[in-house]
Amino acid sequence: MSEQRSTDEMINAYRDSAHTGDPSPEHLPWYVKEVQDLDPKAQELFEKYSKVPADEVAAHIKKCRDTAFKVYPYPCLGRFAFLELSISLSPKYPEILQRIKNGDKYLDIGCCVGQDIRKLASDGAPSENMYGSDLQQEFMDIGYDLFLDKSTLKSTFIAADILNPESGLKQLEGQIDIIHAASFFHLFDWDESVTAMKQAVRLLKAKPGSMLVGRQIGNAEAGARAGSRTNKQRYRHNQESFEKMWKQVGEETGTNWNVDARLSSEDLFKLGLAAGVKADFIPPDTRWLSFTVTRV
Repeated sequence: MSEQRSTDEMINAYRDSAHTGDPSPEHLPWYVKEVQDLDPKAQELFEKYSKVPADEVAAHIKKCRDTAFKVYPYPCLGRFAFLELSISLSPKYPEILQRIKNGDKYLDIGCCVGQDIRKLASDGAPSENMYGSDLQQEFMDIGYDLFLDKSTLKSTFIAADILNPESGLKQLEGQIDIIHAASFFHLFDWDESVTAMKQAVRLLKAKPGSMLVGRQIGNAEAGARAGSRTNKQRYRHNQESFEKMWKQVGEETGTNWNVDARLSSEDLFKLGLAAGVKADFIPPDTRWLSFTVTRV
């Protein structure tokens, strides 16, 4: 397989192979077979929240990850990146945690297996105040197996497509105080991103302080990036383009927002090469774009 094939093409080839037998993920450049250097926060979460014995945590995670990877082979699953618990990396995390404790409603869009909801719950956020949504119902179901909390977690999970205004998320319109979206909005082109952000606006309460936080893959040079054999493109933002997009969203929804978007200093392309990862699918100057968008 050519190393120059796009991420989408590699995913499509992997998923196509599932029709002829058990697909082998080893050729995917973002696939890591075993858990390596587990973040102490994640280790603590599985020990204290899920009550998994310390010496069984890695094997337990791998078993559930392998199941989720067969549902859809996202890079965040392949490299165990979902265990970074990205909500806790937000500078707004202490505020978010306290607001949920005080009764605010929280929604994790593209929640995958619901790892960030479990981090918040472990830190004392009432789980009944939290919602998760993902396109794949299977991911949310696997989350219960991963965190062993089917009988205790009171959060609500909704299978929905944020690009469809009539999807299951419609029931939450105007009810959410805080939305978190990690490794999610970078799946879309510019127009789709605007549509998704406008849907987020509809979900948030129409009052100052309503907040959208998260992070996504960005690039020092903003622009659309080539997609797969289906010509799908994804937009890679920098600070300026992200702010421009939100200006458009505000104008089209009649709302005003304070936008704080920042690119990390680390070039993920260089980090991948240094780690021995075949990083052809990551363009140079690829960086994490973290953001906090607050209604004013």
